[in-house]
Amino acid sequence: MEEPRKVMQVSGLNVTMKTKQGLLPLIQNIHIDLKQGQVLGLVGESGSGKTVTCSSLLQLPSQQAIREGSIQLNGRELNGLPQQEMQRIRGKEIGFIMQNPMNAFTPVYTIGHQFMETIRVHCKMSKKQAFELVAVCLENVNLPDPSRLMKLYPFQLSGGMLQRVMIALSMCLKPAVVIADEPTTALDVVNQLQVLKQLERLRSECGTTILLITHDLGVIAEMADEVIVMHQGSIVEQADVFELFDAPKNEYTKTLLNARLKLPASLTMRT
Repeated sequence: MEEPRKVMQVSGLNVTMKTKQGLLPLIQNIHIDLKQGQVLGLVGESGSGKTVTCSSLLQLPSQQAIREGSIQLNGRELNGLPQQEMQRIRGKEIGFIMQNPMNAFTPVYTIGHQFMETIRVHCKMSKKQAFELVAVCLENVNLPDPSRLMKLYPFQLSGGMLQRVMIALSMCLKPAVVIADEPTTALDVVNQLQVLKQLERLRSECGTTILLITHDLGVIAEMADEVIVMHQGSIVEQADVFELFDAPKNEYTKTLLNARLKLPASLTMRT
């Protein structure tokens, strides 16, 4: 069987932060290969370096951060690329589903306006064409009455609906890679399931590679093909999802897995 093509390759990535006390290392010597159609899980406790890694892949501007190493997307080096060029890449080639969906939208513009403008930045089409495309995309992620929804403002939608709007945008633009940063955080169980189903559709129908960043090991077990474990700014283990859960090698990974909430034996044995 042919090995999937590597869409994004990260090698020797180091990020340090400028502080009054000097340079503070945030992540050290990160190596990641993202393969086409793969869901790669990235786990670790708060402060382990997951979000810094995510920001580096997106090349989000930071005056205090110093990034060293290589980040290649389909063979093109992103590290150090001018922000104007990165703005064209974000959304079209690298999608981003944020942890707090409300932060992804401007509160003074309607959902339809923001969705249409984003599409028209990356694709040449009229307002009518963009409107029709947005309506289809919203319907495809099971959002009811798209024409009415497009007239609403972000605060009028639930967190789960906003997450699905972001996924709809990713499915519309069909990026090579989508970075999903805690996409199910603060959602109820029903909306979590909806979001995960749409992420799976994004992978299966568009061939998109997904970097799934989450604290939820249940989500990782359900979605990921491989898992990377980060601790104190470094990768301490990387393995196939079944191998990682069944036979973790690193002590920190074992501690992380053992920290999962478990039902008492008296409850699990009841019929």
